[in-house]
Amino acid sequence: MKKNLLSLCLSLSLLAAAPAVVNAAQNDANTAPAISSQTLRNLSWTPLVPPVTQDVTLGTSSAQINQGQIQGAVGAFALPADRGSLEITLTSIATGKTVYAPNVLVLDEQMRPAAFYPSSYFPYQKPGIVSSDRLEGTLKLTPALGQKQIYLLVYTTRQDLAETTQMVNPAKAFAAGVGNAVPDIPDPIARHTPTGTLSLKVTAEQKTGNVMIGQFLPSSAPAAAAPVVVGSTQAPAPVAAPAKPSEPMLSDSETYFNDAIKKAVKAGDVDKALKLLDEAERLGSKTARKTFIESVKH
Repeated sequence: MKKNLLSLCLSLSLLAAAPAVVNAAQNDANTAPAISSQTLRNLSWTPLVPPVTQDVTLGTSSAQINQGQIQGAVGAFALPADRGSLEITLTSIATGKTVYAPNVLVLDEQMRPAAFYPSSYFPYQKPGIVSSDRLEGTLKLTPALGQKQIYLLVYTTRQDLAETTQMVNPAKAFAAGVGNAVPDIPDPIARHTPTGTLSLKVTAEQKTGNVMIGQFLPSSAPAAAAPVVVGSTQAPAPVAAPAKPSEPMLSDSETYFNDAIKKAVKAGDVDKALKLLDEAERLGSKTARKTFIESVKH
């Protein structure tokens, strides 16, 4: 009976947690660090056609800008300007104890700065049952009529690299999420790095967003200068999902999850024990599965 119960339990999956909503106002584009037009034109811009979710790894072989305050790998994206308003959720995923602090400069079709979102616009979001530590923010943009595409440049700065992000210990976040007592264990600190892992989710709608990109061009106006053609029009190749952090789980966290699994099984709450097992293994536990199996056997 227990063997059948164990097989059934191990096949259950978890529900996805809803993403947090970010509320903040964008800064004037004039406050963004200056970037030469030649540097912008030399970048290879990746097209993103909504609806789309794109994972991007910014590594040492990615495009780099080391100009003024900007330093490190950058992400360059081209978005259609004729699909209505655009909603873009940008997530920078923490890996181990490091994270990329993103800034976003929005450019109109002529590659003129139109809006700027500093790293403070992308606050820390604590981990959930199926989500990891991350910096995240949502942009709502409305391209003006007469444009074919606008551009998004993601970069980090020297000031960002000198700072860190205080994270929440995953065991604490999970305990709070399931209503358990929050353990008294230390929270990790992530240092900011010039490389990282991003995820962009882009959707389009015909409603008006909150930031107008570019100048309105009435039908009687003379034709604007030809847009700058940048990058390939082909869809980008799929990017492999980033590998899980290789760092082992902290011993305090390992003990917390094992004890919680034992208590849940003893209380007959196998579903809760399975959720604890899944979360523990996602965070790097090497003993949670063994603890669960031995608890069910006994």
